[in-house]
Amino acid sequence: MDALPLLVLIAGSAVIAGAARRTPVPAPLLLVAAGLVAAYVPGVPDYTLSPDIVLPLLLPPLLYTAAVDSSYLDLRANVRPVALLSVGYVLFATVTVGYFAYLVVPGLPLTSALVLGAVIAPPDAVAATAVARRVGLPPRITAILQGESLVNDATAITAFKVALAAAVGEGASWAGGIGEFAVAAVGGVGVGLLLMVPLHWLRTHLEEPLLQNTLSLLIPFVAYAAAEHVHASGVLAVVVVALYLGHRSWQVDFATRIQEHAVWRMVSFILESVVFALIGLQLPYVLRELGPYGGGRAFWYAFAVFVAVVVARFVWVFPATYLPRILSERVRTREPGVTWTSPVIVGWAGMRGVVSLAIAFSIPLTADHGEPFPARNLVLFLTFTTVIATLVVQGLTLTPLIRLLKLPPRDVYAETLAEAQAQSEASSAAEARLEELLADRRNALPQPLADRLRTVLERRRNAVWERLGAVNEETGESADATYRRLAGEMIAAERAVFVELRDRRRIDDEMLRSLMRRLDLEEAAAYRAESG
Repeated sequence: MDALPLLVLIAGSAVIAGAARRTPVPAPLLLVAAGLVAAYVPGVPDYTLSPDIVLPLLLPPLLYTAAVDSSYLDLRANVRPVALLSVGYVLFATVTVGYFAYLVVPGLPLTSALVLGAVIAPPDAVAATAVARRVGLPPRITAILQGESLVNDATAITAFKVALAAAVGEGASWAGGIGEFAVAAVGGVGVGLLLMVPLHWLRTHLEEPLLQNTLSLLIPFVAYAAAEHVHASGVLAVVVVALYLGHRSWQVDFATRIQEHAVWRMVSFILESVVFALIGLQLPYVLRELGPYGGGRAFWYAFAVFVAVVVARFVWVFPATYLPRILSERVRTREPGVTWTSPVIVGWAGMRGVVSLAIAFSIPLTADHGEPFPARNLVLFLTFTTVIATLVVQGLTLTPLIRLLKLPPRDVYAETLAEAQAQSEASSAAEARLEELLADRRNALPQPLADRLRTVLERRRNAVWERLGAVNEETGESADATYRRLAGEMIAAERAVFVELRDRRRIDDEMLRSLMRRLDLEEAAAYRAESG
Protein backbone atom coordinates (compact mmCIF):
# COMPACT_ATOMS: atom_id res chain seq x y z
CA MET A 1 0.00 0.00 0.00
CA ASP A 2 1.31 3.48 -0.88
CA ALA A 3 2.11 5.91 1.91
CA LEU A 4 -0.57 8.49 1.01
CA PRO A 5 -3.62 6.15 1.17
CA LEU A 6 -2.31 4.74 4.46
CA LEU A 7 -1.93 8.24 5.92
CA VAL A 8 -5.42 9.17 4.70
CA LEU A 9 -6.83 6.02 6.32
CA ILE A 10 -5.17 6.75 9.66
CA ALA A 11 -6.06 10.45 9.68
CA GLY A 12 -9.64 9.87 8.52
CA SER A 13 -10.20 7.12 11.09
CA ALA A 14 -8.88 9.32 13.89
CA VAL A 15 -11.08 12.27 12.87
CA ILE A 16 -14.22 10.12 12.70
CA ALA A 17 -13.48 8.39 16.01
CA GLY A 18 -12.88 11.77 17.63
CA ALA A 19 -16.13 13.15 16.21
CA ALA A 20 -18.00 10.10 17.51
CA ARG A 21 -17.17 11.13 21.06
CA ARG A 22 -19.47 14.11 20.61
CA THR A 23 -22.39 11.94 19.52
CA PRO A 24 -24.36 9.14 21.18
CA VAL A 25 -23.30 6.77 18.37
CA PRO A 26 -20.48 4.38 19.38
CA ALA A 27 -17.26 5.12 17.52
CA PRO A 28 -16.93 1.61 15.98
CA LEU A 29 -20.34 1.90 14.30
CA LEU A 30 -19.60 5.36 12.90
CA LEU A 31 -16.23 4.15 11.62
CA VAL A 32 -17.78 1.14 9.88
CA ALA A 33 -20.45 3.33 8.29
CA ALA A 34 -17.87 5.88 7.12
CA GLY A 35 -15.69 3.14 5.69
CA LEU A 36 -18.65 1.64 3.85
CA VAL A 37 -19.54 5.00 2.29
CA ALA A 38 -15.91 5.70 1.37
CA ALA A 39 -15.60 2.30 -0.33
CA TYR A 40 -18.13 3.41 -2.97
CA VAL A 41 -16.47 6.79 -3.62
CA PRO A 42 -14.68 6.80 -7.00
CA GLY A 43 -10.93 6.91 -6.70
CA VAL A 44 -10.71 5.41 -3.22
CA PRO A 45 -8.05 2.69 -3.39
CA ASP A 46 -8.56 -0.91 -2.29
CA TYR A 47 -7.35 -1.25 1.27
CA THR A 48 -6.04 -4.74 1.88
CA LEU A 49 -3.88 -6.18 4.64
CA SER A 50 -1.43 -9.02 4.27
CA PRO A 51 -2.63 -11.91 6.46
CA ASP A 52 0.98 -12.60 7.44
CA ILE A 53 1.41 -9.28 9.24
CA VAL A 54 -2.01 -8.68 10.81
CA LEU A 55 -1.59 -10.71 13.99
CA PRO A 56 2.00 -9.68 14.81
CA LEU A 57 1.29 -6.03 13.90
CA LEU A 58 -2.13 -5.38 15.46
CA LEU A 59 -2.54 -7.76 18.37
CA PRO A 60 0.58 -7.15 20.51
CA PRO A 61 0.01 -3.42 21.14
CA LEU A 62 -3.74 -3.84 21.70
CA LEU A 63 -3.18 -6.65 24.20
CA TYR A 64 -0.37 -4.76 25.93
CA THR A 65 -2.45 -1.64 26.52
CA ALA A 66 -5.29 -3.69 28.01
CA ALA A 67 -3.07 -5.86 30.20
CA VAL A 68 -0.73 -3.18 31.53
CA ASP A 69 -3.72 -1.25 32.92
CA SER A 70 -5.29 -4.36 34.46
CA SER A 71 -4.93 -5.55 38.03
CA TYR A 72 -2.83 -8.64 38.65
CA LEU A 73 -4.31 -8.92 42.14
CA ASP A 74 -7.90 -8.80 40.84
CA LEU A 75 -7.05 -11.38 38.19
CA ARG A 76 -5.53 -13.71 40.78
CA ALA A 77 -8.52 -13.26 43.11
CA ASN A 78 -10.94 -14.22 40.32
CA VAL A 79 -8.84 -16.88 38.59
CA ARG A 80 -11.61 -19.54 38.60
CA PRO A 81 -14.39 -17.55 36.87
CA VAL A 82 -11.85 -15.92 34.55
CA ALA A 83 -10.46 -19.33 33.53
CA LEU A 84 -13.95 -20.75 32.96
CA LEU A 85 -14.77 -17.84 30.64
CA SER A 86 -11.44 -17.27 28.92
CA VAL A 87 -10.64 -20.95 28.28
CA GLY A 88 -13.76 -23.04 28.79
CA TYR A 89 -16.24 -20.69 27.16
CA VAL A 90 -14.01 -19.85 24.18
CA LEU A 91 -13.49 -23.53 23.35
CA PHE A 92 -17.21 -24.20 23.89
CA ALA A 93 -18.19 -21.29 21.62
CA THR A 94 -15.66 -22.33 18.97
CA VAL A 95 -17.20 -25.80 18.67
CA THR A 96 -20.89 -24.98 19.17
CA VAL A 97 -21.06 -21.84 17.03
CA GLY A 98 -18.83 -23.40 14.38
CA TYR A 99 -20.91 -26.58 14.20
CA PHE A 100 -24.12 -24.53 14.15
CA ALA A 101 -22.80 -22.52 11.19
CA TYR A 102 -21.88 -25.80 9.47
CA LEU A 103 -25.48 -27.00 9.87
CA VAL A 104 -27.13 -23.72 8.84
CA VAL A 105 -24.99 -22.74 5.84
CA PRO A 106 -25.29 -25.25 2.99
CA GLY A 107 -21.97 -26.33 1.56
CA LEU A 108 -19.84 -24.67 4.26
CA PRO A 109 -16.96 -27.04 5.10
CA LEU A 110 -16.78 -28.06 8.75
CA THR A 111 -13.15 -26.93 8.96
CA SER A 112 -14.04 -23.44 7.70
CA ALA A 113 -17.00 -23.35 10.10
CA LEU A 114 -14.68 -24.13 13.02
CA VAL A 115 -12.33 -21.38 11.82
CA LEU A 116 -15.31 -19.03 11.99
CA GLY A 117 -16.19 -20.32 15.46
CA ALA A 118 -12.67 -19.64 16.73
CA VAL A 119 -12.58 -16.16 15.16
CA ILE A 120 -15.78 -14.94 16.81
CA ALA A 121 -15.41 -16.89 20.07
CA PRO A 122 -13.49 -14.32 22.18
CA PRO A 123 -15.54 -11.39 23.52
CA ASP A 124 -13.79 -8.06 23.61
CA ALA A 125 -14.67 -6.84 27.09
CA VAL A 126 -13.08 -3.40 26.65
CA ALA A 127 -16.44 -1.83 25.79
CA ALA A 128 -18.17 -3.79 28.54
CA THR A 129 -15.73 -2.69 31.22
CA ALA A 130 -16.01 0.91 30.05
CA VAL A 131 -19.78 0.70 30.52
CA ALA A 132 -19.28 -1.09 33.83
CA ARG A 133 -17.18 1.73 35.23
CA ARG A 134 -19.51 4.41 33.88
CA VAL A 135 -22.65 2.96 35.47
CA GLY A 136 -20.90 1.72 38.61
CA LEU A 137 -21.02 -2.07 38.32
CA PRO A 138 -19.75 -4.05 41.32
CA PRO A 139 -15.95 -4.31 41.15
CA ARG A 140 -15.93 -8.12 40.95
CA ILE A 141 -17.98 -8.22 37.73
CA THR A 142 -15.75 -5.58 36.19
CA ALA A 143 -12.63 -7.53 37.19
CA ILE A 144 -14.02 -10.77 35.72
CA LEU A 145 -14.91 -9.14 32.40
CA GLN A 146 -11.51 -7.48 32.16
CA GLY A 147 -9.64 -10.64 33.11
CA GLU A 148 -11.60 -12.65 30.55
CA SER A 149 -10.65 -10.27 27.76
CA LEU A 150 -6.94 -10.66 28.51
CA VAL A 151 -6.68 -14.44 28.35
CA ASN A 152 -9.46 -15.47 25.96
CA ASP A 153 -7.54 -14.16 22.95
CA ALA A 154 -4.78 -16.74 23.50
CA THR A 155 -7.35 -19.55 23.64
CA ALA A 156 -9.12 -18.33 20.50
CA ILE A 157 -5.93 -17.88 18.49
CA THR A 158 -4.68 -21.34 19.39
CA ALA A 159 -8.05 -22.86 18.45
CA PHE A 160 -7.99 -20.78 15.28
CA LYS A 161 -4.56 -22.13 14.30
CA VAL A 162 -5.68 -25.75 14.83
CA ALA A 163 -8.85 -25.24 12.77
CA LEU A 164 -6.89 -23.32 10.15
CA ALA A 165 -4.37 -26.15 9.78
CA ALA A 166 -7.23 -28.53 9.03
CA ALA A 167 -8.89 -26.07 6.64
CA VAL A 168 -5.77 -25.48 4.55
CA GLY A 169 -5.01 -29.19 4.30
CA GLU A 170 -2.18 -29.52 6.80
CA GLY A 171 -4.15 -32.02 8.84
CA ALA A 172 -5.07 -31.79 12.51
CA SER A 173 -6.59 -34.16 15.03
CA TRP A 174 -8.40 -33.50 18.30
CA ALA A 175 -5.51 -35.04 20.25
CA GLY A 176 -3.01 -32.99 18.26
CA GLY A 177 -5.07 -29.85 18.79
CA ILE A 178 -5.24 -30.38 22.55
CA GLY A 179 -1.49 -31.03 22.63
CA GLU A 180 -0.78 -27.90 20.58
CA PHE A 181 -3.00 -25.86 22.87
CA ALA A 182 -1.16 -27.13 25.98
CA VAL A 183 2.26 -26.48 24.46
CA ALA A 184 1.25 -23.00 23.28
CA ALA A 185 -0.23 -22.05 26.65
CA VAL A 186 2.63 -23.35 28.80
CA GLY A 187 5.23 -22.01 26.37
CA GLY A 188 3.61 -18.58 26.17
CA VAL A 189 3.47 -18.21 29.94
CA GLY A 190 7.05 -19.50 30.18
CA VAL A 191 8.37 -16.99 27.65
CA GLY A 192 6.54 -14.20 29.46
CA LEU A 193 8.04 -15.25 32.80
CA LEU A 194 11.53 -15.35 31.29
CA LEU A 195 11.23 -11.90 29.73
CA MET A 196 9.35 -9.92 32.37
CA VAL A 197 12.15 -9.48 34.94
CA PRO A 198 14.94 -8.51 32.49
CA LEU A 199 12.61 -6.10 30.67
CA HIS A 200 11.54 -4.50 33.95
CA TRP A 201 15.19 -4.21 35.04
CA LEU A 202 16.02 -2.51 31.76
CA ARG A 203 13.09 -0.12 32.13
CA THR A 204 14.15 0.93 35.60
CA HIS A 205 17.83 1.39 34.66
CA LEU A 206 17.31 3.53 31.57
CA GLU A 207 17.56 7.10 32.84
CA GLU A 208 16.00 8.86 29.85
CA PRO A 209 12.19 8.83 29.67
CA LEU A 210 12.51 8.95 25.88
CA LEU A 211 14.52 5.71 25.86
CA GLN A 212 12.17 4.11 28.37
CA ASN A 213 9.15 4.86 26.23
CA THR A 214 10.91 3.63 23.11
CA LEU A 215 11.51 0.35 24.96
CA SER A 216 7.86 0.34 26.05
CA LEU A 217 6.73 0.51 22.42
CA LEU A 218 9.00 -2.43 21.52
CA ILE A 219 8.13 -4.69 24.47
CA PRO A 220 4.84 -6.19 23.17
CA PHE A 221 6.37 -6.97 19.78
CA VAL A 222 9.47 -8.51 21.37
CA ALA A 223 7.40 -10.71 23.70
CA TYR A 224 5.04 -11.78 20.92
CA ALA A 225 7.80 -12.54 18.41
CA ALA A 226 9.91 -14.44 20.95
CA ALA A 227 7.02 -16.71 21.92
CA GLU A 228 5.87 -17.30 18.35
CA HIS A 229 9.45 -18.15 17.36
CA VAL A 230 9.35 -21.18 19.67
CA HIS A 231 5.76 -22.03 18.61
CA ALA A 232 4.29 -20.79 21.89
CA SER A 233 1.42 -18.38 22.48
CA GLY A 234 2.59 -14.85 21.73
CA VAL A 235 -0.64 -13.52 23.21
CA LEU A 236 -0.01 -15.09 26.62
CA ALA A 237 3.61 -13.93 26.57
CA VAL A 238 2.48 -10.33 26.00
CA VAL A 239 -0.18 -10.57 28.72
CA VAL A 240 2.23 -12.02 31.32
CA VAL A 241 4.88 -9.38 30.62
CA ALA A 242 2.34 -6.54 30.61
CA LEU A 243 0.70 -7.65 33.87
CA TYR A 244 4.09 -7.77 35.59
CA LEU A 245 5.22 -4.40 34.24
CA GLY A 246 1.87 -2.81 35.14
CA HIS A 247 2.08 -4.26 38.66
CA ARG A 248 5.59 -2.81 39.04
CA SER A 249 4.98 0.48 37.24
CA TRP A 250 5.46 2.42 40.48
CA GLN A 251 9.18 1.64 40.25
CA VAL A 252 9.52 3.56 36.98
CA ASP A 253 10.33 7.27 36.78
CA PHE A 254 7.27 9.55 37.02
CA ALA A 255 8.06 11.28 33.72
CA THR A 256 8.11 7.92 31.99
CA ARG A 257 4.72 6.98 33.43
CA ILE A 258 3.16 10.25 32.28
CA GLN A 259 4.54 9.94 28.76
CA GLU A 260 3.85 6.22 28.52
CA HIS A 261 0.19 6.61 29.45
CA ALA A 262 -0.33 9.23 26.74
CA VAL A 263 1.63 7.31 24.10
CA TRP A 264 -0.20 4.02 24.60
CA ARG A 265 -3.62 5.68 24.66
CA MET A 266 -2.78 7.23 21.30
CA VAL A 267 -1.52 3.93 19.84
CA SER A 268 -4.60 2.03 21.00
CA PHE A 269 -6.92 4.76 19.73
CA ILE A 270 -5.34 4.76 16.26
CA LEU A 271 -5.20 0.98 15.85
CA GLU A 272 -8.78 0.38 16.98
CA SER A 273 -10.07 3.20 14.78
CA VAL A 274 -8.23 1.92 11.70
CA VAL A 275 -9.43 -1.67 12.16
CA PHE A 276 -13.09 -0.67 12.37
CA ALA A 277 -12.73 1.64 9.37
CA LEU A 278 -11.25 -1.27 7.42
CA ILE A 279 -14.43 -3.29 8.04
CA GLY A 280 -16.48 -0.76 6.14
CA LEU A 281 -13.87 -0.40 3.42
CA GLN A 282 -13.71 -4.15 2.81
CA LEU A 283 -17.39 -5.03 3.20
CA PRO A 284 -18.32 -4.22 -0.43
CA TYR A 285 -15.49 -6.41 -1.69
CA VAL A 286 -16.45 -9.25 0.66
CA LEU A 287 -20.10 -9.00 -0.41
CA ARG A 288 -19.17 -9.12 -4.09
CA GLU A 289 -17.03 -12.20 -3.58
CA LEU A 290 -19.55 -14.22 -1.54
CA GLY A 291 -20.35 -16.28 -4.63
CA PRO A 292 -22.96 -18.98 -3.89
CA TYR A 293 -23.49 -17.55 -0.39
CA GLY A 294 -24.49 -14.10 -1.67
CA GLY A 295 -27.82 -12.31 -1.77
CA GLY A 296 -30.33 -12.12 1.05
CA ARG A 297 -29.28 -15.54 2.31
CA ALA A 298 -25.98 -14.09 3.58
CA PHE A 299 -27.82 -11.76 5.95
CA TRP A 300 -30.00 -14.62 7.15
CA TYR A 301 -26.82 -16.59 7.91
CA ALA A 302 -25.43 -13.54 9.72
CA PHE A 303 -28.57 -13.25 11.87
CA ALA A 304 -28.48 -16.96 12.71
CA VAL A 305 -24.81 -16.87 13.69
CA PHE A 306 -25.36 -13.77 15.85
CA VAL A 307 -28.20 -15.50 17.73
CA ALA A 308 -26.03 -18.59 18.17
CA VAL A 309 -23.21 -16.47 19.62
CA VAL A 310 -25.54 -14.81 22.15
CA VAL A 311 -27.29 -18.04 23.17
CA ALA A 312 -24.03 -20.00 23.49
CA ARG A 313 -22.67 -17.47 25.98
CA PHE A 314 -25.71 -17.75 28.24
CA VAL A 315 -25.68 -21.54 27.93
CA TRP A 316 -22.14 -21.50 29.30
CA VAL A 317 -22.29 -18.63 31.81
CA PHE A 318 -25.16 -19.84 34.00
CA PRO A 319 -23.80 -23.37 34.65
CA ALA A 320 -20.28 -21.94 35.06
CA THR A 321 -21.65 -19.60 37.73
CA TYR A 322 -23.76 -22.05 39.73
CA LEU A 323 -22.22 -25.52 39.29
CA PRO A 324 -18.99 -24.69 41.18
CA ARG A 325 -21.11 -23.27 44.01
CA ILE A 326 -23.24 -26.42 44.11
CA LEU A 327 -20.24 -28.76 44.05
CA SER A 328 -17.85 -26.88 46.36
CA GLU A 329 -18.52 -25.55 49.84
CA ARG A 330 -15.29 -23.56 49.62
CA VAL A 331 -16.62 -21.64 46.61
CA ARG A 332 -19.90 -20.95 48.42
CA THR A 333 -17.97 -19.60 51.40
CA ARG A 334 -15.62 -17.42 49.35
CA GLU A 335 -18.31 -16.03 47.03
CA PRO A 336 -21.48 -15.42 49.03
CA GLY A 337 -24.48 -13.54 47.74
CA VAL A 338 -24.23 -14.31 44.01
CA THR A 339 -27.63 -13.58 42.45
CA TRP A 340 -29.09 -14.35 39.03
CA THR A 341 -28.46 -10.79 37.89
CA SER A 342 -24.67 -11.18 37.81
CA PRO A 343 -24.59 -13.98 35.19
CA VAL A 344 -27.18 -12.09 33.15
CA ILE A 345 -24.87 -9.08 32.94
CA VAL A 346 -21.78 -11.20 32.25
CA GLY A 347 -23.70 -13.13 29.59
CA TRP A 348 -24.98 -10.01 27.84
CA ALA A 349 -21.56 -8.30 28.00
CA GLY A 350 -20.21 -10.54 25.26
CA MET A 351 -19.54 -7.97 22.57
CA ARG A 352 -17.03 -8.94 19.91
CA GLY A 353 -14.45 -6.44 18.77
CA VAL A 354 -11.02 -5.68 17.40
CA VAL A 355 -9.41 -9.03 18.26
CA SER A 356 -11.95 -11.00 16.22
CA LEU A 357 -11.38 -8.64 13.31
CA ALA A 358 -7.61 -8.97 13.53
CA ILE A 359 -7.83 -12.77 13.53
CA ALA A 360 -10.26 -12.74 10.60
CA PHE A 361 -7.95 -10.51 8.55
CA SER A 362 -5.16 -13.06 9.09
CA ILE A 363 -7.01 -15.89 7.29
CA PRO A 364 -4.83 -16.78 4.27
CA LEU A 365 -6.10 -16.19 0.76
CA THR A 366 -5.21 -19.70 -0.36
CA ALA A 367 -5.29 -23.16 1.16
CA ASP A 368 -3.06 -26.10 0.35
CA HIS A 369 -1.97 -26.59 -3.30
CA GLY A 370 -2.72 -22.94 -4.05
CA GLU A 371 -6.50 -23.34 -4.01
CA PRO A 372 -8.62 -20.50 -2.56
CA PHE A 373 -9.34 -20.82 1.14
CA PRO A 374 -12.80 -22.43 1.35
CA ALA A 375 -15.52 -19.82 2.02
CA ARG A 376 -12.98 -17.22 3.20
CA ASN A 377 -15.15 -14.25 2.26
CA LEU A 378 -18.17 -15.79 3.96
CA VAL A 379 -16.14 -16.21 7.16
CA LEU A 380 -15.01 -12.58 6.90
CA PHE A 381 -18.57 -11.40 6.25
CA LEU A 382 -19.99 -13.34 9.20
CA THR A 383 -17.20 -12.04 11.43
CA PHE A 384 -17.90 -8.44 10.38
CA THR A 385 -21.64 -8.77 10.89
CA THR A 386 -21.27 -10.51 14.26
CA VAL A 387 -18.96 -7.79 15.55
CA ILE A 388 -21.29 -5.05 14.32
CA ALA A 389 -24.44 -6.78 15.63
CA THR A 390 -23.01 -7.36 19.10
CA LEU A 391 -21.81 -3.76 19.31
CA VAL A 392 -25.20 -2.43 18.23
CA VAL A 393 -27.58 -4.78 20.04
CA GLN A 394 -25.62 -5.59 23.18
CA GLY A 395 -23.47 -2.47 23.33
CA LEU A 396 -26.41 -0.05 23.16
CA THR A 397 -28.60 -2.04 25.57
CA LEU A 398 -26.06 -3.01 28.23
CA THR A 399 -26.38 0.24 30.16
CA PRO A 400 -30.22 0.18 30.25
CA LEU A 401 -30.10 -3.50 31.26
CA ILE A 402 -27.74 -2.78 34.15
CA ARG A 403 -30.02 -0.01 35.37
CA LEU A 404 -33.11 -2.17 34.93
CA LEU A 405 -31.67 -5.02 37.01
CA LYS A 406 -30.66 -2.55 39.75
CA LEU A 407 -27.42 -4.24 40.71
CA PRO A 408 -25.85 -2.94 43.91
CA PRO A 409 -23.79 0.05 42.76
CA ARG A 410 -20.22 0.78 43.73
CA ASP A 411 -20.05 2.40 47.16
CA VAL A 412 -18.46 5.67 46.07
CA TYR A 413 -18.48 7.06 49.61
CA ALA A 414 -16.67 4.01 51.01
CA GLU A 415 -14.13 4.09 48.17
CA THR A 416 -13.45 7.80 48.71
CA LEU A 417 -13.15 7.24 52.45
CA ALA A 418 -10.62 4.43 51.88
CA GLU A 419 -8.68 6.69 49.50
CA ALA A 420 -8.68 9.50 52.06
CA GLN A 421 -7.43 7.20 54.81
CA ALA A 422 -4.68 5.84 52.56
CA GLN A 423 -3.62 9.39 51.62
CA SER A 424 -3.63 10.41 55.29
CA GLU A 425 -1.32 7.54 56.25
CA ALA A 426 1.00 8.30 53.32
CA SER A 427 1.06 12.01 54.16
CA SER A 428 1.94 11.26 57.78
CA ALA A 429 4.88 9.15 56.61
CA ALA A 430 5.95 11.90 54.20
CA GLU A 431 5.66 14.54 56.92
CA ALA A 432 7.84 12.52 59.28
CA ARG A 433 10.41 12.00 56.51
CA LEU A 434 10.40 15.73 55.67
CA GLU A 435 11.05 16.75 59.28
CA GLU A 436 13.82 14.16 59.51
CA LEU A 437 15.49 15.55 56.39
CA LEU A 438 15.11 19.20 57.43
CA ALA A 439 16.76 18.40 60.77
CA ASP A 440 19.95 17.63 58.87
CA ARG A 441 21.94 20.82 58.19
CA ARG A 442 22.92 19.46 54.76
CA ASN A 443 19.26 19.83 53.75
CA ALA A 444 18.83 23.36 55.07
CA LEU A 445 16.18 25.36 53.21
CA PRO A 446 14.94 28.95 53.53
CA GLN A 447 11.84 28.96 55.70
CA PRO A 448 9.46 29.93 52.84
CA LEU A 449 10.56 26.91 50.79
CA ALA A 450 10.27 24.56 53.78
CA ASP A 451 6.79 25.94 54.48
CA ARG A 452 5.88 25.42 50.83
CA LEU A 453 6.77 21.71 51.08
CA ARG A 454 4.57 21.42 54.17
CA THR A 455 1.73 23.28 52.43
CA VAL A 456 1.83 21.01 49.37
CA LEU A 457 1.79 17.98 51.65
CA GLU A 458 -1.15 19.30 53.64
CA ARG A 459 -3.00 20.09 50.43
CA ARG A 460 -2.64 16.48 49.27
CA ARG A 461 -3.79 15.23 52.66
CA ASN A 462 -6.94 17.38 52.64
CA ALA A 463 -7.89 17.05 48.95
CA VAL A 464 -9.58 13.66 49.24
CA TRP A 465 -11.34 14.50 52.51
CA GLU A 466 -12.77 17.63 50.88
CA ARG A 467 -14.51 15.46 48.27
CA LEU A 468 -16.54 13.99 51.12
CA GLY A 469 -17.56 17.41 52.34
CA ALA A 470 -20.26 19.87 51.36
CA VAL A 471 -20.38 21.58 48.00
CA ASN A 472 -20.46 25.29 47.25
CA GLU A 473 -24.09 26.42 47.36
CA GLU A 474 -23.56 28.90 44.52
CA THR A 475 -21.64 26.73 42.05
CA GLY A 476 -22.28 23.16 43.21
CA GLU A 477 -18.51 22.59 43.36
CA SER A 478 -16.61 20.92 46.14
CA ALA A 479 -13.75 22.83 47.72
CA ASP A 480 -11.35 20.55 45.85
CA ALA A 481 -12.98 21.34 42.49
CA THR A 482 -12.92 25.08 43.23
CA TYR A 483 -9.25 24.90 44.15
CA ARG A 484 -8.39 23.13 40.88
CA ARG A 485 -10.43 25.60 38.84
CA LEU A 486 -8.78 28.63 40.46
CA ALA A 487 -5.33 27.07 40.09
CA GLY A 488 -6.06 26.57 36.39
CA GLU A 489 -7.11 30.21 35.99
CA MET A 490 -3.92 31.42 37.68
CA ILE A 491 -1.74 29.19 35.50
CA ALA A 492 -3.56 30.38 32.37
CA ALA A 493 -2.83 33.99 33.34
CA GLU A 494 0.87 33.18 33.78
CA ARG A 495 0.97 31.34 30.49
CA ALA A 496 -0.53 34.33 28.65
CA VAL A 497 2.15 36.63 30.08
CA PHE A 498 4.95 34.29 29.04
CA VAL A 499 3.62 34.17 25.47
CA GLU A 500 3.30 37.94 25.35
CA LEU A 501 6.89 38.35 26.57
CA ARG A 502 8.08 35.95 23.88
CA ASP A 503 6.17 37.85 21.20
CA ARG A 504 7.78 41.09 22.40
CA ARG A 505 11.20 39.37 22.16
CA ARG A 506 11.95 39.79 25.87
CA ILE A 507 12.43 36.04 26.17
CA ASP A 508 13.28 33.52 23.45
CA ASP A 509 11.40 30.38 22.46
CA GLU A 510 13.72 28.07 24.35
CA MET A 511 13.03 29.93 27.59
CA LEU A 512 9.30 29.95 26.79
CA ARG A 513 9.29 26.15 26.39
CA SER A 514 11.11 25.76 29.71
CA LEU A 515 8.62 27.99 31.52
CA MET A 516 5.67 26.31 29.84
CA ARG A 517 6.97 22.89 30.85
CA ARG A 518 7.08 24.03 34.49
CA LEU A 519 3.51 25.33 34.29
CA ASP A 520 2.32 22.13 32.61
CA LEU A 521 3.71 20.03 35.45
CA GLU A 522 2.10 22.29 38.05
CA GLU A 523 -1.22 22.13 36.22
CA ALA A 524 -0.98 18.33 36.03
CA ALA A 525 -0.39 18.25 39.77
CA ALA A 526 -3.32 20.56 40.46
CA TYR A 527 -5.85 18.74 38.32
CA ARG A 528 -7.01 15.21 38.95
CA ALA A 529 -6.52 13.18 35.77
CA GLU A 530 -9.79 12.24 34.18
CA SER A 531 -10.16 8.57 33.23
CA GLY A 532 -11.40 7.39 29.87
